[in-house]
Formats: sequence, structure tokens, C-alpha cells
Amino acid sequence: MKSIIKNQKSKIKNRFFLFAVIAAMLCSCLDFLDVVPDNTASVEDYFVNRESAYNALSNVYGGIPRNHIMDNSQWLLGDDWLGQRSRTINSSGLYGTQIMEGLQNTNNPLLCFWTGRNGANSLYERIRMANLFLEHIDLVADMSQREKDDWSAQVNFLKAYFHFILILHYGPIVIADENLSLNSEAKDLFQNRTKVDECFDYVITMMTEAIKDLEDGVMDSRLGMVNKAVAKSIKARVLLFRASPLFNGPKDLFSGFNDHDGQPFFPMDDEGSPAWRQKWLDAEIAVNDAIAQCLADGFDLYEFEGHPYKFDSDVWRDNYEVMKIHYDLRMLIVDPWNKELIWGRTYNPSTENGTIQDASNFRLPAHYATGTTENAANSYNWGSATFQAMSRYYTKNGLPIDVDRTFDRNNMFRLVITPDSTDLEYKELAGIMQPDYLTVKMYLEREPRFYANLGISGGYWIAHQFSVPVDMFGGATGGYDSRFTNDYYWTGIGVQKFVHPESTSGHTLRQIHFPYPIIRMADLYLMRAEIMNELYGPDDRVYSDINKIRRRAGIPDVDKVWADPELVTGQFLNWHEDKNGLREIILRERAIEFAFEGSRYWDVVRYKRATSEFSTPVTGWIGDAFGSQNFFRIEVKQRRQFLNRNYFWPIPLNELDTNSNLIQNFGW
Repeated sequence: MKSIIKNQKSKIKNRFFLFAVIAAMLCSCLDFLDVVPDNTASVEDYFVNRESAYNALSNVYGGIPRNHIMDNSQWLLGDDWLGQRSRTINSSGLYGTQIMEGLQNTNNPLLCFWTGRNGANSLYERIRMANLFLEHIDLVADMSQREKDDWSAQVNFLKAYFHFILILHYGPIVIADENLSLNSEAKDLFQNRTKVDECFDYVITMMTEAIKDLEDGVMDSRLGMVNKAVAKSIKARVLLFRASPLFNGPKDLFSGFNDHDGQPFFPMDDEGSPAWRQKWLDAEIAVNDAIAQCLADGFDLYEFEGHPYKFDSDVWRDNYEVMKIHYDLRMLIVDPWNKELIWGRTYNPSTENGTIQDASNFRLPAHYATGTTENAANSYNWGSATFQAMSRYYTKNGLPIDVDRTFDRNNMFRLVITPDSTDLEYKELAGIMQPDYLTVKMYLEREPRFYANLGISGGYWIAHQFSVPVDMFGGATGGYDSRFTNDYYWTGIGVQKFVHPESTSGHTLRQIHFPYPIIRMADLYLMRAEIMNELYGPDDRVYSDINKIRRRAGIPDVDKVWADPELVTGQFLNWHEDKNGLREIILRERAIEFAFEGSRYWDVVRYKRATSEFSTPVTGWIGDAFGSQNFFRIEVKQRRQFLNRNYFWPIPLNELDTNSNLIQNFGW
């Protein structure tokens, strides 16, 4: 290990005993412990051959957060999602939603990655497993040295990645670079937290070292495993977060949050200072390296290249331009291991159910179409989009609804009837909205991602191998049913982004499974746009990266539409030419492109805006109402509260009782 790692090893060690690692592995659900003879388990027994070592490697991968499971998903943080009505009201499960309600606490923390409870694995436990793996991988006899080096590099990367996740949630952390021996002295057991800049330095150095021995990205049996493209992309994300305001000079939040030595845990550099600028420069280098690696390995923005489903063949022919964009966007997430997905979270459907796909899947009524019967299993009908998330989508002109002059915002809640299928006006809606349907005006003239991502009354939902006409009213196709009083789209707005068109209900084996995105190419392009804007301000390089995403989404280029006085409301005209204005545009683009993928929460948090943006109630339509006149009315679904202390979560009290050297996070 390089000098920086060695220096940190000398002063920062994992505060847990080696026997804790063995105990944790004994509790693992993996079968690799079958190699242990009788009751004489030793560490070496876990590395007797390649198969057992591979299972140990899988166990380290198991620390990747389970965002695909609705209850455990951090994607519920923020204001995109609203879960099942009864459990939201009763604060049961759905831990991300509970946190947004202000229910995070010190006695029994929610989504506690520090010790592992309430929907989260202990990342320190996984780091200990990683350390154990690295100490013993050389014992395996039936592996080449090249393969050992690659696996070790993967584990080193994961070890750094888990530290990064801990930094995101807790700020200054205890760096667990190596496990302690059984005879460690007490002074080595109880470590202090490390200052934030040093924590980032550790993560970045570890990732940089790991990249050297990782394989290039290839689409083979290693899908989901870390390669150079994955590592470089995540490293770019780490550096972006380090440069962001929350971690790069948060004087307004943490000026009094100091270590035992009286020095602040967070850097207090002023915006524009050499240290501040250097962090953005480091992020620029990293994101350019990541994009170059990904392009060389065949990654790029997704485009649908197959044939449309049979039920869409006619409208595909008659309305090709609209439907091609719709399929590009509708299949983007659910087409497994497509060229845009750099790294995804795989899972075992037989043991990890209750996924976001389960919660979101549209339940068909009994004997729909060709005889498919209704079944609640794996079509729970309660993963709703909030009114806030729905409203963030652009108009058809690629502008926010409060910026676009042509969007009739004053009448957007008025009920209107879509054109009849024989009308020329219906052509551009064919396959997107139902003809001759009474819906709300704000559902019309919206951008393609709006129709591809959401399930709205008057639209279509491609699921169960049908293009299902959506009606969210009570007693209708997708609406409230008195037999399932809590399993309905509480806000009246569904999310079809994570439902594969061929997935059906009744059993997990009837679903088409796909990896849930951790990072994809669109993220790299928008990261680069943000970084370049922070360093150099608006220019064609920034516009180019934003326009890559907008063109795939079927909306006008950012530098064209924001300069059009016929479309843009006066005070926003040419907003893209101002650094601050362009930053807002980029963050809005991210909020839409990565809607429901957990991105908005972290973007709001890292720009220190959460106390204002996440302290307002989330709202929706009256989802259990019968008829359009009653349905399309806004009501508060859940009160929310985000205080300054919520930027970083509390260390559990029992950890503080065990180690008096730990300083609790600010405000807790």
C-alpha cells in the first residue's frame, strides 16, 4: 500500500476484534461456510479454494446498500416517492420516509449503516470482511496471481466505497483500514473520528490504487462486479461530493463542530479560494477520465434498438418519432445491463422481495384482456410519485412549468378532454395519452420523460405485456379498490419507470428482473456539466453535455430554448448564460433524469438546501376518490421536517457509551 495508506494505518485502525469478523461471517447466509470442518473454524478455512474465496468476495459485495428493496431504500429520502398509505401514517417500515418525517433518532437510528439496523447493513462489518479477505486471499491455491490481484482490487475499491457511503451519512468517520488482533491494547480499540478532508483523501487514494489492478469493463459473466469503468466513475462521484458546498467549506452549518484538538471536522475554505478550486479541478480530471474509460469500453447513452411490442406496432408505425423516444425512455432502466448502465445492484429475487418493482407494478383487474387475473402479489400498487415530483417534469418545450410562457399554468388544474382518435390533434398523443379522455390540463403538453416514467390517469402503462389504459380513479382500472384499502397509489400518480413491460403479478418468477442503477452514463455527463460550470461558467462545453441528455429525452437544446423570448418568462430569459442560473438548470435536469433513483436527495443535501426544500409537506391527488371531479384535488399526504442536524445522521448512543472518544454529530 502506498505511503498515505501506511501513514494512516499507523494511527487509524479498525476498532473491532478479529473474532467479531469471524462471528459476522458465521452469521452470513452464504454457503461458503460449508467448508469449515466440524467446530474447528479458523480464518484459513474460508480461503481453502477459489469457490470459497468467491463466496467471501460475494459477502463483501453484500454491503452495497439495498436500494432496490422499498422498505430499505434510500431512494425514499427526498420528495420523489410516497409509500403505502397505512405504513406511512403509522411510521412502519419505509425507513427513508420516516427520516424525512423527522423521526431519525439516537437510540435506534433508522437506516443505520454504522452498526446495521432498521433497513441497513453495518458497513463497518463489511469493511472488516474486506480486510479479512485482503489478509488471506493469497492462501488460495487454485487461482492465478492475476485473478487474485483483480479480486483484491475489487475488495479494496468496495472497502473505499463503503467508507464513502459512511462519509455521506455521518461526515467525519472512523477509518477502518485494518482489523485489530486479539491482543490489541485498549488505546487502539477506541479511536477518534477522522476529519472530513482526511476521510476523503483516504477514499480517493484507495480507489486510485485499486484502479491499477482492475480489469477493463466487458459485458460478460462479471456483470455487477467492479471494473475500471465502475471504479473511475464512482471516484468521479466521490470527488464531486468532496467539492460540493456541504463538504467544501460549510461554515454556516458546522463552524462550531470541532474535534478533540479544537480544530473543525470540516474544511472551512471560502468559495473561490485555491483549496476550494483545487477540489473542483480534481473532480474535472476524474470525470473526464471516467467518461473516456466508459466510452472506450462501449458504454454510452441508451437507445432502444429492438422491435416494439406487438400491441404498439400500429402506433409505432404511425407515430414513429414520438414512440421511438418513448421506448428509449421507457426501457432505459428495465432493459437489463444495457450500454448506459455502468454499475448496477443485482439481487436474488427469491430472498430479496418487496422491491420497488413490486411496489410500483400496476395491478390489472380480473380477467383483463386475454384472461390475466388480478393478483396482489408482486403488484402492490402503492409506490406513488408525489405531486412535487410530477410537477418537476418539463413542458414539451423543455422548460419548467413556471418558466414556459406557453404553458397555461393558471388553468393547469382545469379538466379537459383529449382529442378524439380521428382528430389530427391526436396524432402527437397517440400511444402516449388515451383519446377522448377527461383528464387534468397539466397532464398535457409535457416532455416525453413525463409519460415514460409516470402512470397517470388518461395515459398508458406498458405492463403485463399490454399497453394498459390508465385510470387511477376509485373503482377503475388502476384506482382505489375497497378490497385493498392500503394498496393503491395514494397520490393517484404511479411510477412505471421501474416496472418491466413483461413483468406480471402472482409470483416473483413472473417478473423480468434487472439491476438497479448505481451509476450510469447520463450521470457522468451531467456531473461534468456541473463541474465545468463551477470552474469556468457557462460555455459550449457545458451545454454540449446537458444537450446529450435533453436530445435523448426529445426536448430542445438548453442554449436554444432558454434564449427564446417567445417561450421563456422575462426574468428567466437567458438564465443559462449566468453561472448561478445554469447551476439551477443542471440540478433541475438531474432531478428529472434521475427521478426516483435517489439522486435529488443528495443533490439538495450537498448544496445545503434541504432545510428549505424538504420541510414542506408532500402532496398528491385524492387517490381514493371516485370520478375526475373529486380525484383531481390536491391534499397534504405527509408533513415533513428537515433540520440542520439531519444533514448528517446520529451515531448510535450505545456506540458512544462504548467508545467515549467518539464525538456525536452536530445537533444530536
